[in-house]
Amino acid sequence: MCAGAPLLLLLLLLLLLSRLWRRGAAALEPAGRAVLITGCDSGFGHLLALRLHRLGFTVFAGCLCPGGDGARRLQREEAAAGSGRLRVLRLDVTRARDVLAAKELVLSHLPERGFWGLVNNAGISTFGETGWLSMEKYEKFADVNLLGSIRTTLAFLPLLRKYKGRIVFMSSIIAYFALGNGIYSMTKAAIEKFCDALRLEMKKFGVRVCIIQPGNYARSTKIQPPVSAEEIWNELSEEEKAVYNKEYVQERANFFNSILSEGSTNGNEVVDAMVDALTSPAPKARYMVAKLKEKALVFVCALFPTIVMDSVLSYALSKVKLA
Repeated sequence: MCAGAPLLLLLLLLLLLSRLWRRGAAALEPAGRAVLITGCDSGFGHLLALRLHRLGFTVFAGCLCPGGDGARRLQREEAAAGSGRLRVLRLDVTRARDVLAAKELVLSHLPERGFWGLVNNAGISTFGETGWLSMEKYEKFADVNLLGSIRTTLAFLPLLRKYKGRIVFMSSIIAYFALGNGIYSMTKAAIEKFCDALRLEMKKFGVRVCIIQPGNYARSTKIQPPVSAEEIWNELSEEEKAVYNKEYVQERANFFNSILSEGSTNGNEVVDAMVDALTSPAPKARYMVAKLKEKALVFVCALFPTIVMDSVLSYALSKVKLA
């Protein structure tokens, strides 16, 4: 054993004891604290807005479609409660003016304990190999999944520093590997690195930064509907059609749809982690909410040589030969 090993073990033990002590501290009091959530039309954002409102937080629920079904359900929740603590606002995270308007609304309705949390939840997903997607689609995904979160974070950082609040980002285990949705994986991997830098920078201000890493919850969030091989084929350029065949596209679509069909329907498991990130006296840096086999895949990807993961995924992805 090297000379520094005992010191390292002692340090790890002290860190563990410190975390256990902090987690035993008094729970956060939600009353009088405001939280802004993006992407509340459906899925995790919608469920979280309802949960936080019922816990006593003042909730600003950002919706892409403030006249849509999800927004109306939130408005009915507020009307029934009559609390004045749940506000639905239009928030397209790709539009700087929407983000600025959201900040002005929050500032004009801040409760007595100020702005506590920002939850960057808005996101989109799609399926397709790299050459199947247009540059416009790559730009859209980067703007929503990556730049959208950065845009809202930069706008609200002064408030978060002032009130020593929390920032929660929605990532995914797909940040570690890609299974037919590399464009989504790319944006999630990028946001994780942004969070890693931000988490260290915000420590000196008392601001906590947390990442939520759900597994397959496609059936719960509806972020990715089943894909149609026929539609994919019809949208391919003639150059791509000359490389790929219909059988290959159909096999890939079937594989991806089978993954979607296995997704969990219990989105509250992920919401539990989001609530803990906002309310725990000692929140985790990362919350991985996934099935055991999904966690095992992440473990293999993170710790084994790349050639091992490539072999596993290459075998799983497609057995159909190109023409």
